[in-house]
Amino acid sequence: MIAVALWSVAALLALAPAGIVLSTRPRGSIILYGGCLLATSTLCVTALSDLLYAPHLTQSATLPIGLPWLGAHFRLDALSAFFLVVVNLGGVAASLFALGYGRHEDSPGRVLPFYPAYLAAMNVVVLASDAFSFLVAWEFMSLTSWALVVSHHRAAENVRAGYVYLLMASFGTLTLLLAFGLLASGAGYDFDAIRASHPSAALAGMVVILVLLGAGSKAGLVPLHAWLPLAHPAAPSHVSGLMSGVMTKVAVYGFVRIVFDLLPEPVWWWSMVVLLVGGPTATLGVLYALMQRDIKRVLAYSTIENIGIIFTGLGLALAFKAEGLDWVAALAFTAAMLHVFNHALFKSLLFFGAGAVLGATGERDMEKLGGLIHRMPTTAVAVLVGCVAISALPPFNGFVSEWLTFQAILLSPHLSSWGLKLVIPAVGGLLALAAAFAAACFVKLYGISFLGRPRSDVAAAAHETDRFSLTAMLMLAAFCLVAGILPGLFIDALAPVSRTMVGNVMPHQVGVQWLTVVPIAESRSSYNGLLVFVFAALCGTAAASAIHRFASDRLRRAPAWDCGYPDPNPTIQYSASSFSQPIRRVFGSVVFAAREIGEMPPPSSPLPARLQVELRDLIWDGLYAPVAIVIDFATDRINILQFLSIRRYLTLVFVALIVLLLVVAL
Repeated sequence: MIAVALWSVAALLALAPAGIVLSTRPRGSIILYGGCLLATSTLCVTALSDLLYAPHLTQSATLPIGLPWLGAHFRLDALSAFFLVVVNLGGVAASLFALGYGRHEDSPGRVLPFYPAYLAAMNVVVLASDAFSFLVAWEFMSLTSWALVVSHHRAAENVRAGYVYLLMASFGTLTLLLAFGLLASGAGYDFDAIRASHPSAALAGMVVILVLLGAGSKAGLVPLHAWLPLAHPAAPSHVSGLMSGVMTKVAVYGFVRIVFDLLPEPVWWWSMVVLLVGGPTATLGVLYALMQRDIKRVLAYSTIENIGIIFTGLGLALAFKAEGLDWVAALAFTAAMLHVFNHALFKSLLFFGAGAVLGATGERDMEKLGGLIHRMPTTAVAVLVGCVAISALPPFNGFVSEWLTFQAILLSPHLSSWGLKLVIPAVGGLLALAAAFAAACFVKLYGISFLGRPRSDVAAAAHETDRFSLTAMLMLAAFCLVAGILPGLFIDALAPVSRTMVGNVMPHQVGVQWLTVVPIAESRSSYNGLLVFVFAALCGTAAASAIHRFASDRLRRAPAWDCGYPDPNPTIQYSASSFSQPIRRVFGSVVFAAREIGEMPPPSSPLPARLQVELRDLIWDGLYAPVAIVIDFATDRINILQFLSIRRYLTLVFVALIVLLLVVAL
């Protein structure tokens, strides 16, 4: 299995230089994306087969590349197999979507060579089994994704997004390098040797903090999220889907691999740190999303929310595992991994839907959309599925993983630590608040963009997207439904991963009557997505039949309810800003330092009145802006070193040599 996976990765790497040539050919994008579709399909099937049919078999391989005395080590176990499924299912969907969407790319030469390399890098991160290979692949993933972010480099905001992303990626790699340096100091670079070592509690705690910073910066944890709402919207839409739905999960994989696998048994305070980051990340992420007008920025901030939910589940798993409650740790860990899978599905679907809207209208601003359900009906249905799923409403998949997370939170009284007993319910409250805000956020996104009347000429002239893009979106929508009504199949598939990482599994689900999901015991709580789906379908069908059968068929004409605004102009409709105004006025002054500026012209003036809303990112202003000022000040002062004489340069070299000799001597 691992040989097939490595050969598929090699095929993706071979497609990268081929993309330079194919970018100049009329059908080059179809050939390249078709090759990526074939390679990622092979990887996905290989990993799924290993996860389902050989979950206890660990396969390893060593290639004579990398460090001369080490080589490159690769390993395929249950955890890497699961994340390979996530990465390559997203790759399959993105490549299929790009077969149609990519034909309209303005600069294919800036996208095609980096796309397969990006897919290959994410796969190598998941397969790597030594620190050197892991870090090289991690940095390669960052560089290729940066190249895709700045592919539309003529837009100034895209260049800024790429710059911020590169800085944050470098910071994340540095912290991971320090973490592996601490782990390898007494064991070596190979993961097997690190597992066999026994680092002290203090060293292990330092590694947890460093890994949380490194993986959290790539995943988008607050306050390390600054790059994400800039970079994800800047990339082409199929790449945005990969970055948001897949690459952030590779970051989660890095955290799980190091903290749950390479480190010894956890200490209770590790979970406290993760929980105190995960809960606020979920709430702040969706609050920021509610304030946006740009569809892709809404989705980017929503990714921050879902990453917060995942890390909350991982924090719960660490807490219960540290207290010896492996049966509850298995529930929390499975909930987190299931949400990894679910978020990859519906977030990729929603970014593809945003790409279809952008291709049909040229607009990402919701204020200029509306009425698209009539012009893009298939896209509207697929996006509706994604919106319901990400809002955690049954019977779709988002509900199941969040419900399991809340079930784990309700078991927190079993913990002995009073600190965790106080923190976990508070984090549960933040997650509940985030879930309510998420529903409001995606009611806004779907209602403003797809319902109502067109707010601009481009929305009125929109047309349905191509068949490849529709197939990719409908495939993901079908997965969202199947994972929601038959979640037991997916939970049982995660059992080998849970057993390897936390030492226990959830109860077997497939044998339960009516395919009911049972987190701990049927007497405590259960959920049946299939019955919910059947009940909703029967009630909807019965209501529609009754209305058509018994309602009057007489045609009646009457003026529509106009909310007191009889002017039929589309601008009187609810806008994205007005929809979120109540929430903005409650939280805006604290979270965003929001200001509403009204411009009222004189009574005799024909100019319209205007309301401008100013929002500030307080984390950027309080954390990143001061750092940037200090760096600018320091570089201005250090700049004098570029204009020294040759004698002064030689003096500096001599001083540096003396200092190095002293360091070596000591």
